[in-house]
Amino acid sequence: MLGTVVLLGLAACDTAKQATESSASTTDTAAATMANTAATLEKNGIRLTPFTNSPRFPEAQLALKSPPAGSVVPSGTVAFDYDLSNFQLTKMTGGAHAGHLANSQKGQHIHNIVDNQPYSAHYETEFSKPISDGQHVVLSFLSRSYHESLKHRGAYDLRVVTVGKAAPGTPTFDLKAPHLFYSRPKDVYTGADKEKVMLDFYLVNTTLEPGGTQVRATINGAEFMLDQWAPYMMEGLPVGENTVKLELVDASGNLIPGPYNSVTRTFSLQP
Repeated sequence: MLGTVVLLGLAACDTAKQATESSASTTDTAAATMANTAATLEKNGIRLTPFTNSPRFPEAQLALKSPPAGSVVPSGTVAFDYDLSNFQLTKMTGGAHAGHLANSQKGQHIHNIVDNQPYSAHYETEFSKPISDGQHVVLSFLSRSYHESLKHRGAYDLRVVTVGKAAPGTPTFDLKAPHLFYSRPKDVYTGADKEKVMLDFYLVNTTLEPGGTQVRATINGAEFMLDQWAPYMMEGLPVGENTVKLELVDASGNLIPGPYNSVTRTFSLQP
């Protein structure tokens, strides 16, 4: 009799556990759906939806060995050399977004951005690129194959490098101040790639939050206030040239001082 009671008790507990887990799963799914709906911004037919469910690489580390921070290197082509761990360049990133975002067929890579100009993508830890004489701000970060940046502290490197000789009176770049860098979209999108275009930017020394620091994104004249540092899926863009302006602003909507905290780029959607 005692054994029967124990078995019945265990069965009841197991049933209750399954019901609880099922309820929790349903609640989580509903909450996620509501959150996604609430997070979607729409204006003038353009929809922006943040997403945070890409494959994560929390242990990935990127460090620029050369050129050293604050160094002066000879004029002309500059050689870059990185230390990389826990991240595989040239591998195709999996996950939910690999099939509907513009994907580099060469796989995962490094974004190298000089003075917030359009990035160059690199699939090896050593490469060279021509850079004009003067003082330059170099941001490097790891990227998934569909160009979404890794945003944790170990995944990027920011430094100042002088090529040749800096012009007299060149202002000092404050490495500790809040900075916004532009990453995507870039160039031309065709076919299925134009249906969902990723907006991605890089922040250093700042965070975004409702009622605090935000990124004001003006897309084809439509203004959106972004309070999450996340990639955003843009839908409803017209075929032809599109314009994105990004501004890092304070709680009052005022532009935060910084050489790159306001940037405008164009990109094109083609059939």
